[in-house]
Amino acid sequence: MIRWFVSLIFMIHIYFMMVVIGLLWGPYALLSPEGARAGAKAYSRYVFWLSRWMLGLRVEVRGPIPSGEVIIAAKHQSFLDILMIFTALPAAKFIMKREILWTPVIGLYARRLGCVPVARGKRGAAITKMVKDVEAGHALPGQLIIYSQGTRLAPGVKAPYKVGTAVLYNQLKQECVPVATNAGVFWPRTGVLRKPGLAVVEFLPTIPVGLNRDAFMSVLEEVVETKSNELMVEGGFDPS
Repeated sequence: MIRWFVSLIFMIHIYFMMVVIGLLWGPYALLSPEGARAGAKAYSRYVFWLSRWMLGLRVEVRGPIPSGEVIIAAKHQSFLDILMIFTALPAAKFIMKREILWTPVIGLYARRLGCVPVARGKRGAAITKMVKDVEAGHALPGQLIIYSQGTRLAPGVKAPYKVGTAVLYNQLKQECVPVATNAGVFWPRTGVLRKPGLAVVEFLPTIPVGLNRDAFMSVLEEVVETKSNELMVEGGFDPS
Protein backbone atom coordinates (compact mmCIF):
# COMPACT_ATOMS: atom_id res chain seq x y z
CA MET A 1 0.00 0.00 0.00
CA ILE A 2 2.85 2.38 0.78
CA ARG A 3 4.47 1.68 -2.59
CA TRP A 4 1.14 2.24 -4.35
CA PHE A 5 0.63 5.55 -2.54
CA VAL A 6 4.16 6.73 -3.39
CA SER A 7 3.56 5.71 -7.00
CA LEU A 8 0.36 7.76 -7.07
CA ILE A 9 2.17 10.85 -5.77
CA PHE A 10 4.90 10.26 -8.33
CA MET A 11 2.43 10.02 -11.24
CA ILE A 12 0.54 13.15 -10.19
CA HIS A 13 3.82 15.02 -9.87
CA ILE A 14 5.29 14.04 -13.25
CA TYR A 15 2.13 15.03 -15.12
CA PHE A 16 2.04 18.32 -13.26
CA MET A 17 5.69 18.89 -14.15
CA MET A 18 4.97 18.05 -17.79
CA VAL A 19 2.80 21.16 -17.89
CA VAL A 20 5.27 23.27 -15.92
CA ILE A 21 8.35 22.31 -17.96
CA GLY A 22 6.35 22.42 -21.19
CA LEU A 23 5.27 25.99 -20.51
CA LEU A 24 8.72 27.08 -19.34
CA TRP A 25 10.35 25.79 -22.52
CA GLY A 26 7.35 26.72 -24.69
CA PRO A 27 8.67 30.01 -26.13
CA TYR A 28 11.97 28.32 -27.09
CA ALA A 29 10.03 25.41 -28.60
CA LEU A 30 7.96 27.81 -30.71
CA LEU A 31 11.10 29.47 -32.00
CA SER A 32 13.04 26.34 -32.85
CA PRO A 33 12.69 22.55 -33.09
CA GLU A 34 15.89 22.42 -31.09
CA GLY A 35 14.07 24.25 -28.32
CA ALA A 36 11.29 21.66 -28.38
CA ARG A 37 13.85 18.87 -28.23
CA ALA A 38 15.70 20.51 -25.34
CA GLY A 39 12.48 21.00 -23.38
CA ALA A 40 11.34 17.41 -23.95
CA LYS A 41 14.71 16.03 -22.89
CA ALA A 42 14.74 18.23 -19.80
CA TYR A 43 11.40 16.74 -18.81
CA SER A 44 12.58 13.18 -19.47
CA ARG A 45 15.68 13.61 -17.36
CA TYR A 46 13.60 15.06 -14.56
CA VAL A 47 11.35 11.97 -14.66
CA PHE A 48 14.41 9.68 -14.58
CA TRP A 49 15.83 11.51 -11.58
CA LEU A 50 12.53 11.50 -9.70
CA SER A 51 11.81 7.83 -10.43
CA ARG A 52 15.20 6.86 -9.01
CA TRP A 53 14.73 9.00 -5.92
CA MET A 54 11.08 8.19 -5.17
CA LEU A 55 10.62 4.70 -6.58
CA GLY A 56 14.06 3.11 -6.69
CA LEU A 57 13.54 2.72 -10.45
CA ARG A 58 16.70 3.28 -12.48
CA VAL A 59 17.03 3.51 -16.25
CA GLU A 60 19.79 2.24 -18.53
CA VAL A 61 20.31 2.53 -22.29
CA ARG A 62 22.45 -0.14 -23.94
CA GLY A 63 23.90 -0.67 -27.39
CA PRO A 64 25.29 1.76 -29.98
CA ILE A 65 23.17 4.90 -30.33
CA PRO A 66 22.45 5.73 -33.99
CA SER A 67 22.97 9.32 -35.07
CA GLY A 68 22.14 9.37 -38.78
CA GLU A 69 18.97 9.01 -40.83
CA VAL A 70 17.63 5.63 -39.71
CA ILE A 71 14.37 3.96 -38.83
CA ILE A 72 14.04 2.97 -35.17
CA ALA A 73 11.70 -0.03 -34.81
CA ALA A 74 10.98 -0.30 -31.10
CA LYS A 75 9.20 -2.55 -28.66
CA HIS A 76 6.63 -0.47 -26.78
CA GLN A 77 5.53 -1.40 -23.26
CA SER A 78 5.37 1.83 -21.33
CA PHE A 79 5.45 5.63 -21.27
CA LEU A 80 8.90 5.17 -19.79
CA ASP A 81 10.41 3.55 -22.89
CA ILE A 82 9.22 6.54 -24.96
CA LEU A 83 11.21 8.88 -22.73
CA MET A 84 14.28 6.63 -22.70
CA ILE A 85 14.48 6.18 -26.47
CA PHE A 86 13.78 9.84 -27.18
CA THR A 87 16.40 11.09 -24.73
CA ALA A 88 19.07 8.70 -26.02
CA LEU A 89 18.74 9.77 -29.65
CA PRO A 90 20.13 13.07 -30.99
CA ALA A 91 17.15 13.96 -33.21
CA ALA A 92 14.23 11.63 -32.55
CA LYS A 93 10.78 11.96 -34.07
CA PHE A 94 7.83 9.59 -33.78
CA ILE A 95 5.23 7.99 -35.94
CA MET A 96 2.24 8.71 -33.71
CA LYS A 97 -1.54 8.69 -33.44
CA ARG A 98 -3.05 11.79 -35.04
CA GLU A 99 -5.11 12.48 -31.90
CA ILE A 100 -1.94 13.28 -29.94
CA LEU A 101 -1.48 16.45 -31.99
CA TRP A 102 -4.45 17.95 -30.18
CA THR A 103 -3.18 17.07 -26.69
CA PRO A 104 -2.21 20.13 -24.62
CA VAL A 105 1.57 20.67 -24.36
CA ILE A 106 2.43 17.28 -25.93
CA GLY A 107 0.78 18.28 -29.20
CA LEU A 108 2.84 21.46 -29.50
CA TYR A 109 6.10 19.62 -28.92
CA ALA A 110 5.14 16.80 -31.29
CA ARG A 111 4.54 19.30 -34.08
CA ARG A 112 7.77 21.16 -33.46
CA LEU A 113 9.79 17.93 -33.33
CA GLY A 114 8.49 16.87 -36.75
CA CYS A 115 6.52 13.85 -35.59
CA VAL A 116 4.43 12.17 -38.28
CA PRO A 117 0.74 11.71 -37.42
CA VAL A 118 -1.14 8.64 -38.62
CA ALA A 119 -4.91 8.11 -38.66
CA ARG A 120 -5.91 4.89 -36.92
CA GLY A 121 -8.25 2.40 -38.55
CA LYS A 122 -7.34 3.31 -42.13
CA ARG A 123 -4.44 0.99 -42.72
CA GLY A 124 -3.74 1.40 -46.44
CA ALA A 125 -4.41 5.13 -46.61
CA ALA A 126 -2.54 5.76 -43.35
CA ILE A 127 0.57 3.94 -44.54
CA THR A 128 0.52 5.74 -47.89
CA LYS A 129 0.22 9.16 -46.26
CA MET A 130 2.85 8.28 -43.66
CA VAL A 131 5.38 7.45 -46.37
CA LYS A 132 4.48 10.60 -48.35
CA ASP A 133 4.84 12.81 -45.27
CA VAL A 134 8.29 11.45 -44.52
CA GLU A 135 9.50 11.48 -48.14
CA ALA A 136 8.17 14.99 -48.77
CA GLY A 137 10.18 16.35 -45.87
CA HIS A 138 7.16 17.21 -43.70
CA ALA A 139 9.12 15.72 -40.83
CA LEU A 140 12.49 17.13 -39.84
CA PRO A 141 15.63 15.05 -40.48
CA GLY A 142 16.52 12.64 -37.72
CA GLN A 143 15.79 9.20 -36.34
CA LEU A 144 12.25 8.09 -37.19
CA ILE A 145 10.74 5.99 -34.38
CA ILE A 146 7.95 3.55 -35.17
CA TYR A 147 6.35 1.04 -32.81
CA SER A 148 6.07 -2.01 -35.02
CA GLN A 149 3.23 -3.61 -33.06
CA GLY A 150 1.27 -0.39 -33.18
CA THR A 151 0.58 0.09 -29.48
CA ARG A 152 1.81 -0.48 -25.93
CA LEU A 153 1.73 -4.09 -24.85
CA ALA A 154 2.05 -5.52 -21.36
CA PRO A 155 5.05 -7.81 -20.77
CA GLY A 156 4.33 -11.30 -22.07
CA VAL A 157 1.42 -10.25 -24.31
CA LYS A 158 1.77 -11.37 -27.93
CA ALA A 159 0.72 -9.23 -30.90
CA PRO A 160 1.61 -9.28 -34.60
CA TYR A 161 4.17 -6.92 -36.10
CA LYS A 162 2.47 -4.53 -38.51
CA VAL A 163 3.62 -4.09 -42.10
CA GLY A 164 4.05 -0.31 -41.86
CA THR A 165 7.63 -0.66 -40.62
CA ALA A 166 8.55 -2.79 -43.65
CA VAL A 167 6.90 -0.30 -46.01
CA LEU A 168 8.99 2.54 -44.58
CA TYR A 169 12.13 0.40 -44.70
CA ASN A 170 11.60 -0.44 -48.37
CA GLN A 171 10.39 2.97 -49.52
CA LEU A 172 12.90 5.13 -47.68
CA LYS A 173 15.87 2.83 -48.34
CA GLN A 174 17.10 3.46 -44.81
CA GLU A 175 18.73 1.10 -42.36
CA CYS A 176 16.59 -0.05 -39.45
CA VAL A 177 17.73 -0.19 -35.83
CA PRO A 178 15.59 -2.56 -33.71
CA VAL A 179 15.08 -1.64 -30.06
CA ALA A 180 14.14 -3.98 -27.20
CA THR A 181 12.96 -3.09 -23.69
CA ASN A 182 11.71 -4.41 -20.36
CA ALA A 183 10.29 -1.08 -19.17
CA GLY A 184 6.78 -2.48 -18.77
CA VAL A 185 7.95 -4.81 -16.01
CA PHE A 186 8.47 -1.80 -13.75
CA TRP A 187 6.24 0.88 -15.31
CA PRO A 188 3.11 -0.89 -16.63
CA ARG A 189 0.91 0.48 -19.39
CA THR A 190 -2.06 0.73 -17.01
CA GLY A 191 -2.54 1.16 -13.29
CA VAL A 192 -0.70 3.22 -10.70
CA LEU A 193 1.89 0.94 -9.08
CA ARG A 194 5.49 1.48 -10.19
CA LYS A 195 8.18 -0.98 -9.13
CA PRO A 196 11.85 -0.56 -8.18
CA GLY A 197 14.50 -2.09 -10.41
CA LEU A 198 16.45 -1.44 -13.60
CA ALA A 199 14.46 -0.53 -16.72
CA VAL A 200 16.50 -1.14 -19.87
CA VAL A 201 16.21 0.00 -23.46
CA GLU A 202 18.68 -1.71 -25.79
CA PHE A 203 19.58 -0.64 -29.33
CA LEU A 204 20.28 -3.80 -31.33
CA PRO A 205 22.45 -4.45 -34.41
CA THR A 206 21.32 -2.58 -37.51
CA ILE A 207 19.28 -4.34 -40.18
CA PRO A 208 20.89 -3.26 -43.47
CA VAL A 209 18.98 -2.02 -46.50
CA GLY A 210 18.01 -4.58 -49.14
CA LEU A 211 15.89 -7.28 -47.50
CA ASN A 212 12.50 -8.06 -48.98
CA ARG A 213 9.40 -7.39 -46.89
CA ASP A 214 8.94 -10.89 -45.48
CA ALA A 215 12.62 -11.36 -44.65
CA PHE A 216 12.80 -7.95 -42.98
CA MET A 217 9.70 -8.56 -40.85
CA SER A 218 10.97 -11.99 -39.81
CA VAL A 219 14.37 -10.65 -38.73
CA LEU A 220 12.87 -7.65 -36.94
CA GLU A 221 10.39 -9.66 -34.90
CA GLU A 222 12.93 -12.32 -34.01
CA VAL A 223 15.61 -9.98 -32.71
CA VAL A 224 13.26 -7.61 -30.85
CA GLU A 225 11.20 -10.33 -29.19
CA THR A 226 14.22 -12.45 -28.26
CA LYS A 227 16.12 -9.57 -26.66
CA SER A 228 13.02 -8.12 -24.98
CA ASN A 229 12.30 -11.50 -23.41
CA GLU A 230 15.88 -11.69 -22.15
CA LEU A 231 15.60 -8.22 -20.64
CA MET A 232 12.29 -9.08 -18.98
CA VAL A 233 13.85 -12.18 -17.43
CA GLU A 234 16.73 -9.98 -16.23
CA GLY A 235 14.10 -7.73 -14.64
CA GLY A 236 12.52 -10.64 -12.77
CA PHE A 237 9.58 -11.30 -15.10
CA ASP A 238 8.96 -14.58 -16.95
CA PRO A 239 7.48 -13.65 -20.37
CA SER A 240 6.32 -17.23 -20.97
